[in-house]
Amino acid sequence: MKIPTLVLALLLAGTALAQPHPEKKMDTTLLQRQDMAYRFSHLDLDSRDGQRHYRLWIGKPQRPAPASGYPVLWMLDGNAAISALASQQLQALANGQAPLLVAIGYQTDQRIERSARTYDYTPVVPGLAEQRDPLTGQAIGGVDAFLDLLEQRMRPMVAAVAPIDPRRQMLWGHSYGGLAVLHTLFARPWLFSDYAAASPSLWWNDGAIVAEMQGLQGRLGSHRPGLLLMRGTREPANPRGPLQGDVQRPARALVASLAGVKGLSVTFQPFDGLDHGAMLPASLRFVLDRMSKSAQ
Repeated sequence: MKIPTLVLALLLAGTALAQPHPEKKMDTTLLQRQDMAYRFSHLDLDSRDGQRHYRLWIGKPQRPAPASGYPVLWMLDGNAAISALASQQLQALANGQAPLLVAIGYQTDQRIERSARTYDYTPVVPGLAEQRDPLTGQAIGGVDAFLDLLEQRMRPMVAAVAPIDPRRQMLWGHSYGGLAVLHTLFARPWLFSDYAAASPSLWWNDGAIVAEMQGLQGRLGSHRPGLLLMRGTREPANPRGPLQGDVQRPARALVASLAGVKGLSVTFQPFDGLDHGAMLPASLRFVLDRMSKSAQ
């Protein structure tokens, strides 16, 4: 599959980059409650090089697992994902598809662990002399090691807590997490049945993620995954670019290109009036709402 020149051109516009937002603490309110339709536990593990320390928060519905096992929603930036959950939506979710919730976070009280996520959610950029993030200068290129850890250690650890259905597993991520979702789809489309990329950093390293579409058709094989790509209408095409013109155009161009991949189902969902930060909780709640309604 040839990568359309238009997609790359749209992503290359603008190179100035924004500074990270101030740190915020993780909201652990839901983890303390015992009166909800979901009960949370956690598991800890380290990266293979011992440099990053993960915490998996596992939300288990109170209803028994189906014979095939629970469907699973895997959430990147787990600290922030837990902070975005609401008890009312968890109740609706339990009455619907009732998936097992797995928030992949870090052993910190920070809502976002910037250094670790920058490494874990970014691919190696071919031809880049020094694998450093253009936004922060931090090390990049660890997403494949992270996916190895997820597949080989995290998934078996979760399966030991509750039966899971390997045929119904979704990966959600926002911003750099959305970038990691797209990389997973492009490089290992068989890992999940569904992919939800919220505000993926399409601008990152001059649109490097777009090049990873090359050969996706062949990697799909018999797999038929679905991609939900979400973006707010008040998000500039690059972090410090102006909020003017058709800022949704790069995302729509990517969706149009992926629509030509046989076996891949692609949906684009704009969020009117939302900026980049607001998209994290909004996109996660949108995914949860869809899962709530799918079984009704």
